Amino acid sequence: MMLAGLFASILFIGLILGDWLYFVRLTPDAIRYGCSVARSQDRWASSTLATLRDQFNHDGVLMLPHGVARFYPDLSQIAIRPQYRLFSIGFRTAWPVKGLIYLSPDDHTMGALCVKRIPWSSALITLIWFALVSIGSLAFVFTYAQDGGFASLQGVFLGLGLVAGAAVVLVTGVVTVVISYRLENGRLTKVYDELREALEGSDRP
Repeated sequence: MMLAGLFASILFIGLILGDWLYFVRLTPDAIRYGCSVARSQDRWASSTLATLRDQFNHDGVLMLPHGVARFYPDLSQIAIRPQYRLFSIGFRTAWPVKGLIYLSPDDHTMGALCVKRIPWSSALITLIWFALVSIGSLAFVFTYAQDGGFASLQGVFLGLGLVAGAAVVLVTGVVTVVISYRLENGRLTKVYDELREALEGSDRP
């Protein structure tokens, strides 16, 4: 039984690592990989697909101060992500964000729709954790009430205390996810700003 549990743990960790390693790749098959969490619409002036191509190297890569961008002219798409260093001093969360910019040129400007994604493992583990805590708390309250736990004043206080504890755990989880996402989204936004400045020679309006 212990051997099976160890094997399952190793497999679980391996799947998460594989998911993250594939997520950070900027190959054509990996740029659309991940759970979509947000979209932002923008419009670039004085840019065409031809002028954009000249800003990238022969591999379609453009290194930015805080990230990297890769241009796919055949797909009219640019993949961006913050730079992930193995021994980075900066704090990293379990919800890294990358972006895929869909370009739609017209006569005078170019539309840029940025789809933001996080790893599937981060999304699924977060969803499962919240589901377990919520369902477990509701199941406890129901069972506690069925067993007459609220029949006495002492039981009421005990039940309310346990429910409050579960609520604190849930709120703490929500706050952690929100703060982490804002942090990672801020990093991606910085990379997006650097990309647009590099391509257009000006800051975002």
